[in-house]
Formats: sequence, C-alpha cells, structure tokens
Amino acid sequence: MVAEMEVDGNETGVELTEAENELYDRQIRLWGLESQKRLRTAKILIAGLSGLGAEVTKNIILSGVNSVKLLDHELVTEADFCSQFLAARESLGSNRAEASITRARALNPMVDISADTQPLKEKTAEFFRQFDVVVVTGETNKELLRIDTICRELGVKLIASDVWGQFGFYFASLQKHRYVEDVVKFKLGPSKPNQKKKYEQVATPVQREVEYPGYSAWLDFDITESNYQRKLKKNGPGIVLLSVLQMFRTTHQRDPSYKSRYADLKLLRDIRDEILPNSTLTDEALGVLFAQISPAVAVVGGVVAQEVIKVVTKMEAPHRNLFIFDPETCAGYVETVGA
Repeated sequence: MVAEMEVDGNETGVELTEAENELYDRQIRLWGLESQKRLRTAKILIAGLSGLGAEVTKNIILSGVNSVKLLDHELVTEADFCSQFLAARESLGSNRAEASITRARALNPMVDISADTQPLKEKTAEFFRQFDVVVVTGETNKELLRIDTICRELGVKLIASDVWGQFGFYFASLQKHRYVEDVVKFKLGPSKPNQKKKYEQVATPVQREVEYPGYSAWLDFDITESNYQRKLKKNGPGIVLLSVLQMFRTTHQRDPSYKSRYADLKLLRDIRDEILPNSTLTDEALGVLFAQISPAVAVVGGVVAQEVIKVVTKMEAPHRNLFIFDPETCAGYVETVGA
C-alpha cells in the first residue's frame, strides 16, 4: 500500500565543506543539496567482497556517504579476478576485505572506509545497529533471514543480492519507507486570443510511504502456484533459476564451481527438476552460472547502489522488491513479492 502525506521539510542539519561542495558538484546538480547532505551522514555495511560487492562498494563510495564498512572473512581466489577489481593480483590468498581497502580508499578520500574480517554469522544486533543500510552478498537464505530479522527490529534497511555467472538478483527489505517524488501535472498556460491553448508541466513534490515486506516473503513465495505460471511465461524463468541456485548453496554450502562444472551442472538439473518439473529453465541457462562475470556484476551492482542511494536520499521510489537480471535477454525486471 502506498500512502501520500505532506512533504516533510526537516533538513539534516549537516553542512558540506567547500571541498565537498566542489567534489560533489555534479551530484548536487542531479539530486539536490539536501540529498547530498543525507548521503554525507549515511553509514553503510557491505558484507561480501566478491566482484558484486566490489562494484557496489565503488558506487557507494563515489556517491559521498559518511562511512563504508567492508566485511568479509573469505580469502581472495583466482575466480575473484573475473570481476573483483578492488583486490590486486598480488593479494591472492589474503583476506578479501583487507585486500580491497587500499583501492577503495583511493576512490574517495572523504569517505571513512574500514575492513572487518570476522564471519558475518558471528555478528549480533549490536554490530548492525551502527548502520543505516546493510548490503549482504554471498549468504544462504537462513543467514539472510537471521540478518533481516535483526535489521527489522533495529529499523535498519537491508538489501540482499548476488550474482552467479551472468545471472543476478537483489531483494529489498526496507520496512516502512518514506520518500519524495515529483508528481507532474499539466496546467493551462498563458495564450493569446484565437491561439491554440498551451499547457505547461508543473512538478509538485509529494511524500509517499510504502511498506516493504521482510525477506521471509521471498522464502514463502510459491513459484509452483498456478496463477504465477502465467507470469513465468511472460517474464521468463528467472525466479526459478534463483530458487535453484539458492537451494544449491543451502544444500552444498557453496556455489557452482568451474572446477567441477560437469558434476555441478548435473546437480543443478536435479534441483531444477525437483523444484519445478518441466519448467522452461533450459540446460543452456544453467551453463552460464559459474564465477561472477564482469558485465553482470556491473549491471546488478549498479542497480543495488542506485537503490541504496534512493533509500538514503529518500528521493524516488526504490524498486519493490525483487529484482532479477536475466542473462538470456540481458535485461532486468522487478517482481513484487509478498506485498
């Protein structure tokens, strides 16, 4: 449900320095000074420094937030070099968060950037309390549900995302979110007698409030439901593919690997046939799910960062609430799940 209300004129009370005004000049022209001030106070957690995590990190740092915490206990592997551009080649075998921090800091010296090497599953509510938005990649549904439960209790926004090969998704658990968007109307403009009437556009800012369901809405979503089968024919089997990949991760505690490609393809086919027999998800579609490919990472990471910026600035409506990037069409679409 979308509710309209009067625009809240409260400002952040934060002033940008002369250097910040100069650095963020183009952004201020794009989304306004008040939005940039909101970004300046935002504290963001990015958990999982895969190629996707690196892409999100880059875009968020460049936007000019207050701080970014990079959290990852995994080590840099050869597969990371398909798309993880923050970790240098010589960092192979070192911690991914620590390996990414030097290049991350070079992107924008005005943002406070730190690394944390502790496993995400060991983090408690006290840790998540310090952030405005949490972005999590590379986790199982069980862990995502745990984090979402904590974040919802604390009022912290959560975006869960991932990329497998050329396929990607994100789910936004934003709770009750307020934002402002311009409503464009046409009104009669000045015109001379006997002349054709002229209309001009007038944009009026309107504040809206939208409720975003929790991550459990996706876990409870039934893709076998008969009414949804018509949507599958229209949008393609992206949601089926997401279900297959998440079940693979839950069952095998890892993702499909190029090192065991043929064995993993069989496992993926078996899961597909178990979830939705005779689905339109082809064997060919299962063959593009290994490592994280740069073009897919750029698209999904760009969209995730864009949504984080929308959430922080409270300008425009974030997508509601499941985004799918389909490698077959090279296009993304949004599904509303549980709302």
